[in-house]
Amino acid sequence: MWCDNCLLLLPLRGGAIAWACVIVVYSIAGSIFLFKFGQFLFFIYPEWFIYGGIGMAVAAVSIINILALSNRSYIWTRVCKFLWPFLVCISAIRAIIMIIQLYRGEWKIVWECENGGQVWGSTPELGDPSNTTMPNVFCDPGWHTLFIVFIVSLLIDLGFQIYMLFLNWRYSKRLEHYNGMKGPYYGGVSPIRSAKRHELSGLPG
Repeated sequence: MWCDNCLLLLPLRGGAIAWACVIVVYSIAGSIFLFKFGQFLFFIYPEWFIYGGIGMAVAAVSIINILALSNRSYIWTRVCKFLWPFLVCISAIRAIIMIIQLYRGEWKIVWECENGGQVWGSTPELGDPSNTTMPNVFCDPGWHTLFIVFIVSLLIDLGFQIYMLFLNWRYSKRLEHYNGMKGPYYGGVSPIRSAKRHELSGLPG
């Protein structure tokens, strides 16, 4: 039996649009954060730009998905249905690499906190030429808390993307399902086709 509401937390179309909006907001915010402060957490240029760029790609596909859902576009819904699995895989790989790199850079981050928030490699006496220092929010909770928060945020991001993939796939299936239905009359067959069938069979309409 066809289920239009299986595993849905909100109404399908409206809920998917709202879910995608949340992904857009935090993906753009996270990407801007990485572009500005990624150098304090990751130490192989330009990895933080790559991580932020992936976040922007997720936001872009989410915006396309919002427009597709808003206009009930079958074509663009299928495009997003094709793109989301790749984005989820790329984001999963990104999350693993980011966690590993963050763990490997623990002592460098501790050094930055102990030297006034200067970026790793700069001279504390001369300061950082870019005049950018690490925000205290990185240092105050301690390394282990920062590491755990980072892992949890990456897992939440993956969870949101996987559920968005499901919502888009579910809406695509709904479009395919109702696209195959020809009308509410004559047992799902359109009145025109039913009339032609009766005419050919010689039966009264």
